[in-house]
Amino acid sequence: MLDKLVSASVIARTGFLAVVLCAGAVSAYAAPDRPVQLALSEIKKEELPKAAETAPAKPDAEKVPGTTPPTPPPAASETKPAAAPEKPAAPAATPDKKAPEAPAAKEDDTAGARSNPALPNVPEGSAPPHVEYDVTKLPFPVQKMRELILTAAKSGSLEALRPLIGSGDDMTMLSLADTDGDPIAYLKSLAGDTDGQEILAIAVDILNSGYVHLDAGTPDELYVWPYFFAYPLDKLDAKQRVELFQIVTAGDYDEMKQFGTYVFYRLGITPKGRWRFFVNGD
Repeated sequence: MLDKLVSASVIARTGFLAVVLCAGAVSAYAAPDRPVQLALSEIKKEELPKAAETAPAKPDAEKVPGTTPPTPPPAASETKPAAAPEKPAAPAATPDKKAPEAPAAKEDDTAGARSNPALPNVPEGSAPPHVEYDVTKLPFPVQKMRELILTAAKSGSLEALRPLIGSGDDMTMLSLADTDGDPIAYLKSLAGDTDGQEILAIAVDILNSGYVHLDAGTPDELYVWPYFFAYPLDKLDAKQRVELFQIVTAGDYDEMKQFGTYVFYRLGITPKGRWRFFVNGD
């Protein structure tokens, strides 16, 4: 009986050990995460851990041959403020385009009258200007210069006109052409007498005739004697022809009719009292 109990005890212990050994074996195989320790010589090359392979670049299906791929935008920290847009440069002037030129003035009598106030000033077909005889209606500077010229002319000496004629750019125009030398000597050369008193007499006759006021309110404004300077000769009445013959002869008048205008001596004074001209001819 005792032997049976011992045998049963032995069998029980043996079974318990077997169970324990089986459980250990099962736990060894059941732990997949536990690595199996191997010797370095037993590790095969292909079993070494491989470095993470870089994923192959995905082909750009939208890339067009011959074009440059767009540059990726910079990081937010590296973004620089955009520069202010530059102003477009002004277009260069086209060399072929030029400013329109003013039309050239016609070289007729009207243009000549504008360039030289002493030239005859009677436009064809113009109405007769207003003729004035009252010298008190003249501006004071004009009255004063007229009186000075009359006084010098009545003195009988051409030399008395010298201070009134002046010099330089302000000198009185004594000819339609340029003149050189002494103005008094030039006037004397125009007279029929040796002392030039004929010229003085003509100045007196002219300043005692009627006058006209021309180009009022313009830079060319003038008071001119005699009024025939701006009066159509074919419109003179009998009384006016008498006034004309006090200055010229009938023969002179016939010659003037061929020109259609008065071309004998005339005298002009500006509103400020400057003796502008005293000339003869056309």
